[in-house]
Amino acid sequence: MGEFDELTRLAAGQGGFVTAGQALRLGLGREQIRHLVRAGRWTRVSRGCYLPSAGPPSAVALRRVRIRAAIASLGQGAVAVLDTAAELHGIAGLSPTSAIHVSVPPGRPHVQRRAEPGLTVHQLTLTDADVCRAGGVPVTTPARTVADVLLRARRYPAVCVLDSALNQGILAEDDLSLVLAHLAGRRGAVAARKYLAEADGRAQSPLETRTRLRCVDGGVPPDALQLPVRDEDGYLLGVGDLAWRGARLIAEADGRAPHLTPEAVYADRFRQNRLVNAGWRILRFTWSDTMRPDYIPQTVKRALRQSPQRG
Repeated sequence: MGEFDELTRLAAGQGGFVTAGQALRLGLGREQIRHLVRAGRWTRVSRGCYLPSAGPPSAVALRRVRIRAAIASLGQGAVAVLDTAAELHGIAGLSPTSAIHVSVPPGRPHVQRRAEPGLTVHQLTLTDADVCRAGGVPVTTPARTVADVLLRARRYPAVCVLDSALNQGILAEDDLSLVLAHLAGRRGAVAARKYLAEADGRAQSPLETRTRLRCVDGGVPPDALQLPVRDEDGYLLGVGDLAWRGARLIAEADGRAPHLTPEAVYADRFRQNRLVNAGWRILRFTWSDTMRPDYIPQTVKRALRQSPQRG
């Protein structure tokens, strides 16, 4: 079993995968490799790359290995970029995709023709200062990643990406000047600069960002985000995602995952009851609501028109 021990060491040293060529050189035959895959002991990652594992890997682990294998397959100078770089940095806001985006140095011929299906190869001009490491692989820096995404994304996902990076501290407010510098002179920069002006790191999820943008576009922008509501004794009753303080109106962006468990449902109800008893009205919006351009602002407008008079 020495060849398996050596393959395990190889995999550990190069991001979890081994290549068919490495396995063949260590004495395994092609039929043996196929048997390992059929038996579930190895998982095919991409063309000629395998993940040796005792059991089925998690989706996250398999995804990371696929990205590492894709970068390794393209050789020196390959760097994860765009959506894949945002994913590795943990920046939310883009639609989930199985595609892998990698850049190689300009001038390398016919790269895309040799690439694995699902792998998109770019030839971006990058300096050493544009590259760092995340998830164990070379990747564009957060500022360069966000700039590259802004130039290609539509407004809503672009602002979601900005808000996510700021909220998580992946980018600081001062870093926005670096993003702006990366945009200079590039196609799409005019629109991207407008997206920068709409960024707000207080948004805690892409759903909150999309809800805010629907309100802005509908002429009812909130006057506060993440508003702490306290009782007369200063006790914190809750924090509103979006708020219109004069009308004592709060809009909650109910993401699917955080609110699915029974515990979360009970906590939401308890918190809402406390806010209502303190004189606040609550609206709740979901992701599907943000797909209807008029629904959220019209609902907010009706609530604002019905604002209770306070003596």
